[in-house]
Amino acid sequence: MTNAPAMNHAATPMEYGAMPGMGHGAAAAGAPSDTGAAPAMDHGNMQMQGGSPPADARDPNGYSDGFVRGSGKYSLAGVPPLQLDDQRSFANLKVNRLERAWARHGENATTYDLQARIGRDFDHLVIKAEGDVAKGKLHDSRTELLWGHAIAAYWDTQLGVRLDHGAGKDRQWLAAGVQGLAPYWFEIDATAYLGSGGRTALRFEGSYDLLLTQKLVLQPRTEWNFYGKSDPDNAIGSGLANASAGMRLRYEITRQIAPYVGVEWQHSFGRTRDLVRAAGDRASQTRWVAGVSFWF
Repeated sequence: MTNAPAMNHAATPMEYGAMPGMGHGAAAAGAPSDTGAAPAMDHGNMQMQGGSPPADARDPNGYSDGFVRGSGKYSLAGVPPLQLDDQRSFANLKVNRLERAWARHGENATTYDLQARIGRDFDHLVIKAEGDVAKGKLHDSRTELLWGHAIAAYWDTQLGVRLDHGAGKDRQWLAAGVQGLAPYWFEIDATAYLGSGGRTALRFEGSYDLLLTQKLVLQPRTEWNFYGKSDPDNAIGSGLANASAGMRLRYEITRQIAPYVGVEWQHSFGRTRDLVRAAGDRASQTRWVAGVSFWF
């Protein structure tokens, strides 16, 4: 059998600069190529995301011969033009919490927390409602009518009014805030309020969904309320008034409906704690909850 010639490992290394289209060396620096190939593309000044297009960018309508969508000799009479999803209006309702709470010390209550949205992706009307009902009476209610505008892929700014009803005096506020999905999938809702008589308030809510399985989800949730001045008629003191933190374990029968059980801790602070105790209520309590969340 004839042996194949041995490979010459001492051969001169391949010159990539001499190959057409592979000039990453001198050609990339602007040097002329002896092979006649086109100079290599310079990636140094390219912006891969955001910014204005370069001066030599291709005209997106350069191949349409002047025709536009919905008009011209190729358009069909009586047929509406195509629409993208961000040009359509949508409506949805999400009930985050509809639950019954059993307090170790205090009254049992039914709690609701919902949000409705009507409009397009970038601009839409947002309605938020949250409250407690105990012994057939509305003890604490917050309703917000907001105009939302998308400022990023996962964030909306919101501007509108807030209306408070309940056992105390009704209050009205101007509202401005942000709502969205923070890095690592934390859902954030932060809103500042301005009321009559120089009243100010700040509300922060955060939650996180921890998927134990594809259907079993553990959700930690917290809410904090701050006020600029005391409001004795509603048992509210200045500074950090109250906060709550809880854990809810839900089972998603489908993505649209999920019953859950959980526990929640509530506490009042500072001047608010004194006003709550003076009214004969407890400043701190633990509540066991069971309910359902759904959306459509």
